Amino acid sequence: MPPRGVILMTRTLGHGGTERQLTEVALSLNRELFTPHIACVEGHGFRADELRANGVSILELPFSSFASLKCIAAIARLRQYLRRHKIGLVHTFDTTMNVFGVPAAKLAGVPVVLSSQRCFENVIWPPHRRPTRIAHRLADGVVVNCQALEQHLLRDYSLPGRKIHICRNGLDTSVFAPGPAARPRPDRLRDAGLVIGSVCVLRPEKDLATLLEAFALVRDVRPGLMLRIVGSGPVREALETRAMELGLKGVCHFYPASEDVASWLHTIDVFVLPSLSEAFSNSLMEAMACECCAIASNVGGNPELVRHGETGLLFEPGNSSDLADQLRAIALDDILRNRLARTGSEWVSTHLSREVAARRMEEIYLDHMGARAEGR
Repeated sequence: MPPRGVILMTRTLGHGGTERQLTEVALSLNRELFTPHIACVEGHGFRADELRANGVSILELPFSSFASLKCIAAIARLRQYLRRHKIGLVHTFDTTMNVFGVPAAKLAGVPVVLSSQRCFENVIWPPHRRPTRIAHRLADGVVVNCQALEQHLLRDYSLPGRKIHICRNGLDTSVFAPGPAARPRPDRLRDAGLVIGSVCVLRPEKDLATLLEAFALVRDVRPGLMLRIVGSGPVREALETRAMELGLKGVCHFYPASEDVASWLHTIDVFVLPSLSEAFSNSLMEAMACECCAIASNVGGNPELVRHGETGLLFEPGNSSDLADQLRAIALDDILRNRLARTGSEWVSTHLSREVAARRMEEIYLDHMGARAEGR
């Protein structure tokens, strides 16, 4: 049997966890079974370059509003592409493409159409919340990246369990892996005895203010304790102001977002993810893979990655005192910190490689395509 054409859809192909996961799936699918294609609104960005370099075709569907002539033209263009390439399965990866791609693919008669939910509804732009629910109802299946989202869809969307499929995020374990035994330090952190840090998009729901407040409580528990925050986003200026208010000048440093995430993670000893809302965090799994000791808020999918006392430590979301207690324990106990870092890294490399994720996604695709072929 020749490879089956599948098309994966996302809004953009630049920075972002969803874009990375779509790229990992497209590049890791078994080419004897599937021929992957990509459809997106914006076809530029470093993920687009990576996909094209590996021979993956990209269909660009430019539109800025669902209520526009460009959107109608995009639907027509998608329909033609699906027929020309005999696409047997469409899988939308983000909210925009759930709303656009699911009904468009259904109208085009694609045999199997899958949607995705990669965050909790409170993070979805309000005008897209109801259309997302409708898209999930129309789709043949919904792919989620953690058990917490599965429960969210069962409880809050009333979707049937048979329709929901878990495929955890995967990462390139040849890139995200333990670094040098002695972690490198940039000039500003050359004298640091222990570096606590976070690498993420600086958005309100990441709640990095709680990390700043917790660090202010523990900054003197051992010599050379420093904090670094790597990322860009809408709350960066407010965070820098808050750091100054807390008297953290000289011990807290901000750096802009970078494509070379692994190199930054190799300079951090303790990685903190204080999110108020989180599904299955790419930044957390990357940090764990790089053998950072992980501390995360006890929300969403974080406990599926960080098992308290085994692969990291958890704290109550928004509670700077609780986070400070976890930081203090790690800062004062090198044996505990190193054990948690090592076991966390081993667990991620074993269970969350991109190969493991791709095989799971192939199972989901084949199950749906086989069921449709059998008329079930």
